[in-house]
Amino acid sequence: MNNNGFINIGYGNMIMTDKIVSIISPDAAPIKRLVQEGKENGTVVDATCGRRTRAVIFTNSQHIILSSLLPETIAQRL
Repeated sequence: MNNNGFINIGYGNMIMTDKIVSIISPDAAPIKRLVQEGKENGTVVDATCGRRTRAVIFTNSQHIILSSLLPETIAQRL
């Protein structure tokens, strides 16, 4: 766990580590559906800066955060 409680998820974007529930690859169809539903509901935060989504981060506040970093990279930073 980071000392400051934040983790860099790419391109200077930070999220609080204690809000993370899971970090998942976006390739599975159920994850794609959840992301699409989140976009429709306004709960998706796109932190990819226009790059390919490589990780989907689910938070305890029901937000979905898209990152261009691999899930393994984000997990190592935790």
